[in-house]
Amino acid sequence: MEDTILPGLVLPEHILQPLLDSAKCSTLDDALESLIKIARTESGRSELASKNTVLVVLELIRFLLNSLARCFFLLSLKLLRNLCAGELRNQNSFITNNGVEVISNVLNSDSDNGIVRTGLQLLGNVSLAGEEHQRLIWLLFFPDQFMEIARIRKSEICDPLCMVIYNCCSGSNERVGELCGVQGLRIVEEIIKTASIVGFGEDWLKWLLSEVCFEEHQFPALFYQISSDDLIDDLRCENPIFSEEQAFLLGVLSEVLSQHIDEVSVSYEFAMCVLGILKKAVGSVDFFSTGKSALPTGVPEIDVLGYSLTILRDVCAKYDPRSSKNEGSIDIVDSMLSSGLLELLLNILRDLEPPEIIRKSISQNENEDTSRAQDQLKRCPYKGFRRDIIAIIGNCSYERKHAQDEVRQRDGILLLMQQCVIDEDNPFLKEWGTWLSKNLFETNVENSREVAELVLQDTVDVPELAKNGLRVMLDPKTRRPKLVNA
Repeated sequence: MEDTILPGLVLPEHILQPLLDSAKCSTLDDALESLIKIARTESGRSELASKNTVLVVLELIRFLLNSLARCFFLLSLKLLRNLCAGELRNQNSFITNNGVEVISNVLNSDSDNGIVRTGLQLLGNVSLAGEEHQRLIWLLFFPDQFMEIARIRKSEICDPLCMVIYNCCSGSNERVGELCGVQGLRIVEEIIKTASIVGFGEDWLKWLLSEVCFEEHQFPALFYQISSDDLIDDLRCENPIFSEEQAFLLGVLSEVLSQHIDEVSVSYEFAMCVLGILKKAVGSVDFFSTGKSALPTGVPEIDVLGYSLTILRDVCAKYDPRSSKNEGSIDIVDSMLSSGLLELLLNILRDLEPPEIIRKSISQNENEDTSRAQDQLKRCPYKGFRRDIIAIIGNCSYERKHAQDEVRQRDGILLLMQQCVIDEDNPFLKEWGTWLSKNLFETNVENSREVAELVLQDTVDVPELAKNGLRVMLDPKTRRPKLVNA
């Protein structure tokens, strides 16, 4: 007996009848819809496994492929996806009956987004079953088919693609090595391009980039590979043009580090590379217009600057100096300090206009030259810029006396005290300033003595500051405002 499904398409009985019987339906589309619902439950998947339903559905798809018919592809893939969700017998049946090859052929023959997404979800479920399942998927899809799929600029495709690649690489040094090779990084580059344009909804992208950039130390190679300028392959370019993809990558890694700070391993090479990026970004940003939004701003060079700061903030928080004294260990924070981190940040603050509350408190009797000088000061390119700088200095000053001393030796104490205020453009600036002050003065006699011996002149009364035990003074030489203890 044969059943006519569509004009010109006749489905063999050995494929059709088992599906109709299992679903207790009279038509194929109704049967597939019913079986999809049944396979959503653990008991339903187990029951259908005993009937070898995976084999029957794969036979259906093969028949449709040979008939050049695309009908029922999506329903068949949804059914297989549900059947392979945690049911080992179905996952094994899928592999034994060459399911990976069948799905590869389907995705090669049909570019419908729904079919591609469901096919990837199916492979993601199968990949969770073990090493052999992962190996076969990788063998057929890496690198060419992964690359083709990565170039589909749809978030609904990007998420399951990351799931499949991440699962296949999990626990396999060989496949991780291939992912971090030339062809693999090109795939990751295309994934970043897609996600930076259309976004992503699940955490698979974060886990994938964390594996590549943190665990496998491929961040420098990947960052400069996605540059907007073909000439930029290292840090030698004086004023690089940063790309949206580079800003996006830094943003994702910043979020991963912030959310999983105790789990992520940050290497010396990663930290020093980000510091190098920060130094270049400082030279690329226009500091003469006040940023109206927080990160991301949509301006690549500003976002690269900001995310570099937030990453370094968390790196400095992650590495307690007490945990870096083991023989042979490298203190990443000390390495960044030796490379000019504090000098860079203090210079930025010196060139930056004072916080708003201090600007408003400056005497209106200032002469025209002083007002013009104030107008020439740089401004925060995004909301939170000043806070992020203070946070880094505060974190790297924690129990590092040489860092605390460097602040004093670079005449930075009063400059930093000036930042310990409430500022609408820098949420939590006061809290970070308090943390910084605690680290600078609590155990550092020299820093405390310098503040105590200050002779205050030309003070300006500011009620908002007085409530916090602070007072503004004008430096008689530079005519710039300074914040000191009252």
